[in-house]
Amino acid sequence: MKQVPIVSHPAYQAELPDGHRFPMRKYGRLAEVIAEKGLAPNGFVTPDEASADVIGLAHDRTYVDQVLACSVSREIERRIGLPISASVVRRARASAAGTLLATRMALQHGLAGSTAGGSHHGQRETGAGFCVFNDVAIAAKALRREGTIGHALIVDLDVHQGDGTADCLRDEPDLFTFSMHAEKNYPVRKIPSDLDVGLPDRMEDNAYLEVLKAHLPRLLDATEPDLVFFNAGVDPHHDDKLGRLSLSDDGLRQRDSYVIEQVRSRRIPLVAVIGGGYSPDVEALAQRHAIVFEAMASWSANE
Repeated sequence: MKQVPIVSHPAYQAELPDGHRFPMRKYGRLAEVIAEKGLAPNGFVTPDEASADVIGLAHDRTYVDQVLACSVSREIERRIGLPISASVVRRARASAAGTLLATRMALQHGLAGSTAGGSHHGQRETGAGFCVFNDVAIAAKALRREGTIGHALIVDLDVHQGDGTADCLRDEPDLFTFSMHAEKNYPVRKIPSDLDVGLPDRMEDNAYLEVLKAHLPRLLDATEPDLVFFNAGVDPHHDDKLGRLSLSDDGLRQRDSYVIEQVRSRRIPLVAVIGGGYSPDVEALAQRHAIVFEAMASWSANE
């Protein structure tokens, strides 16, 4: 079985104050779980840290410079929900670089993923919702600017609407944003994606998959992307404390397998990022985040 390239970096797990509500430990545990499952037999690919110039492709340069200097306003820090410390900034830079590296590897190998990323609330001029820099928007704009891709489709299945990605890519008609999320969840004020599909609370596996099947194939055929970014957030899970939907582990597995099958059957490269997932049970969370990497490995074995 050929290995699906997986990008990871120790800096993905930043230091937070004791008792902080963001489950930062999931990043380190996810890397361990992936290794334990034999999904990275040749090890991980390690990114550098993204430069201010690369990050500035998607974000206002004043905001970027403030983050890198750990000098954002108290209001922006409150919106982000994380302390803008040297450790958190290093994480944001490594995560952005990791998604860009994984994207380049997906273009080369067909499938790749990063054990972080999906920071889809990061807007042009501010972070929000535990997101500092919008890694997917940065990667998409970098590849579009250099001419590596002409069109891309962002498939955002995190339980929260991808407001930041919509904001960062609002002037990029060839970078199509699709967000399928719990309608009544954060953010209250949504920035419109190219296609938003808001779902009712407590939707379960079968109904969720039917909605996805009603949209994804036609979007792939209509946009004819050179690349698909897949935000495989696990916060639609019924045990997620910031969710509102009711997917099971098997529902997440069916979702991820379906997205990969639809994209790869059209011979389109796909890069996966892990998106959101919130639970005090870090072990359960890491196992859920590993599902998309298992799904990629399963497809690759049969490709």
